[in-house]
Amino acid sequence: MASLCNCSLSCPPYPRTQWNPSRTRPFLSIGLSPTFPGHCISSVGSAGCRAAAPDKARRSSFANEASMSIDNLHRFINLNVGKWNGAFHQFDTNGNLLHKVDTKLSASSYGEDQLISLIQTLYIKQPPSSTSVLGEDKEPDWAEYKIKETNMFTVDKYQQMGFFPQEKAFALRYQTAGMLETVLRQGVLGEDDTGEESPRNLKLPSYRPSIVCESCLYSQERDMRARAFHIMDPKGVIEMLLIFLEKRDDGVPFSPTLDNSKLQEYDSRIIPFLGKWKGRSITKRSGVYGATIAEADSVASLEMDEKGHLIQDIASTSNNGEVTTNVHWTGTMSDNLITFDGGYQMTLLPGGMYMGCPSDVAKSVAESKSFHLEFCWLEAPGKRQRLIRTYDIEGLAVSSTYLSETQVTR
Repeated sequence: MASLCNCSLSCPPYPRTQWNPSRTRPFLSIGLSPTFPGHCISSVGSAGCRAAAPDKARRSSFANEASMSIDNLHRFINLNVGKWNGAFHQFDTNGNLLHKVDTKLSASSYGEDQLISLIQTLYIKQPPSSTSVLGEDKEPDWAEYKIKETNMFTVDKYQQMGFFPQEKAFALRYQTAGMLETVLRQGVLGEDDTGEESPRNLKLPSYRPSIVCESCLYSQERDMRARAFHIMDPKGVIEMLLIFLEKRDDGVPFSPTLDNSKLQEYDSRIIPFLGKWKGRSITKRSGVYGATIAEADSVASLEMDEKGHLIQDIASTSNNGEVTTNVHWTGTMSDNLITFDGGYQMTLLPGGMYMGCPSDVAKSVAESKSFHLEFCWLEAPGKRQRLIRTYDIEGLAVSSTYLSETQVTR
């Protein structure tokens, strides 16, 4: 997977499945196949990092790791419980902000042990009523939406969660467009009683998106987080990008913005990412218990030549030091959209963020190649976190990779 600075590990091939071109959505399969543990991080310069079937020893390791699932589910719930204040940001694929709406999220739990569940309610601030009396100081209205519960049943079957408890990061996908139906099509983010869209400029997604992936990174400086959503249309082309920037309610007013003042000195969103980066990655297979598949050290450099081309070099060394992978990659930039050779694109967002995805997922599926989605948050100069989600050729989320990196030279 090409990206501004992506580490890569070699991954052994798995048997290809036959793709039927008559299937309109070949990558909307649900569930986690036990034959695809997904132990690759990502393949820069190739859209086809393959997931391999586990051998006997690794299958045994997965079985032992499963006994920790309840503990990690409790950790995940504790990480999310509370009241969160923030804002919803919608971007087009070129990184242009289409709309921003204030939000609140209330998360609590009920049940014990294996029956514990996380319940969440999203509140979206409504625009002032057109029938309000002039001069009347009315409290704002908040539309309420229930989000699907998270429990031992849903995390694997529907949400295919990849969770990093110590790093405070997670990724999940949605089985249906339920999140879109309730959050984007109703009330303030959908059509009102008159049939007009409100607020203006909000683009509504397809009714049957092929993939909806959520990636969440927590701040390393404050009790704050960024939740990013890749939404792909039925043909597998990125349709829109969503960011929820939220802070746990501590009684202090929070006015979220993606325009990080520490990064405002740059004229271009690409500048903070240029230079040499060193970091470490952790890759886990899907599922809330997430067996650790691989760890690696990575060194990545990103430069821009005199013609404006981006040149990326990556060296990734496995945890035991036995395998080192070197990758050379080039790309071009147009405004805030970067397109790499090989069919991968990245959208630069304000606030030190970018989101990456294949230019055409359907093409990867047709060629029996896996694909990757990425979210990066450079919260402060020189330090960033990245979350990479790997899918197999059927659209199953087979692994998640978390990276923490530090800039060593500019």
